[in-house]
Amino acid sequence: MDILTYDIFFSLLTLTFLEIVLGIDNLIFIALAVAKLPPKDRKFARTLGLSLALIIRILMLLTLSWVMSLTDPLFYVGEVGFSFKNFLLILGGLFLIGKSGIEIFNDVFFGVHETKEEKKMNAAKNMIAAILQIILIDFVFSFDSVITAVGMTNNIPVIVTAIVISMILMLVASDKISYFLHTYPSLKIVALAFIFMIGVILLADGIHMPISKGYLYFALFFTITIESLNIIARKRH
Repeated sequence: MDILTYDIFFSLLTLTFLEIVLGIDNLIFIALAVAKLPPKDRKFARTLGLSLALIIRILMLLTLSWVMSLTDPLFYVGEVGFSFKNFLLILGGLFLIGKSGIEIFNDVFFGVHETKEEKKMNAAKNMIAAILQIILIDFVFSFDSVITAVGMTNNIPVIVTAIVISMILMLVASDKISYFLHTYPSLKIVALAFIFMIGVILLADGIHMPISKGYLYFALFFTITIESLNIIARKRH
């Protein structure tokens, strides 16, 4: 029996690409969550965040029957059922909206810079806060990621392999994303706006008003392209 058939390879390739696309929002959030940490701690926090995402996804696959049961309605409002998944999406959406909204407001209207002493005092607190935020959002994003993967194939080894490959690639890319967000503040605002809209999409999905992420991804890449051209133009002048 062939271990790697054409169908399995195609499923692995497709699922890996899908996991990378679905992980973009998680990756950007992690980069933003660790932005306030000292430079020497950021790589550790990013690695921890993506490792937690990997562990959570694999645990969800190992307890797939329990995870799928979380989509069963707990109660109905009229003919619309609300499950644990709905509450998870609503909670995650509200958290992302609040988190990104506050960050955008502070960056645009205050732009406060901490002194070295304040940064040292807040380093441990920021590390704990970043880890807790990453765990919460990893769980929210992992839920949808696993359900989407299972919808494509029931081959668990293929799903696990695709998740591991996508996490390794995102781990490599996370350093570059964090560098750009830290070096170019305007890109940070774009990223925060993206996370805000992800929160809106999660909230809408939680209340049974789904919005396609395709529009958001197109808007994100278009905005990043325009802002990158602006950055190049400013440097040339």
